[in-house]
Amino acid sequence: MLSFIQGITIGLASLAPIGLQNLFVINTALSQSRRRIYFTALVVTFFDISLASACFFGVSAIMERSQWISMAVLLIGSLVVLYIGISLIRDKGSMERGNEVSVPVLKVITTACVVTWFNPQAIIDCSMMLGAFRASLPPGQSLRFISGVACASCCWFFGLSTVISFFKARITPKALRIINLICGIVILFYGLKLAFSFIQQL
Repeated sequence: MLSFIQGITIGLASLAPIGLQNLFVINTALSQSRRRIYFTALVVTFFDISLASACFFGVSAIMERSQWISMAVLLIGSLVVLYIGISLIRDKGSMERGNEVSVPVLKVITTACVVTWFNPQAIIDCSMMLGAFRASLPPGQSLRFISGVACASCCWFFGLSTVISFFKARITPKALRIINLICGIVILFYGLKLAFSFIQQL
């Protein structure tokens, strides 16, 4: 159960900062019908879970074959997570509202795929972060952890869509700054936890 909760926590903390996926969902919620808003949230959630699963199990399969690779991923992953946390804490928060999202269903699907799978930095960060957590998990806890991450993805994108659609006029850069600050602190904590796991394996 602890691994599931940890998966939800790190999933929410990594999804909440404003990025390509969130901008796409936010812009949809700001300008589209409720039906299109939730369809977009469903599509983005699907691609996000598929990316997280590929990064988590793909990297873990490689790490299980070598102790040195496992330690390297833990070290690099902890540094990446710490960097992400510090960057979020320092980020001032901003949101663009001008992107055009009134597009056909097929375009929604392809755009959601692009902002998720064709973002090299997101793939690298996701692989290193989830791969590092995989290396730190007790045996048999991997499925529970990634299930928590998937649950976080569902809750976040559908929750974000609902909140933005209901409170369009109240979303400000200051609110985004607070979100990024909280998430930065959470991710920073997990980065330190990963660094400690690396030290334990030395």
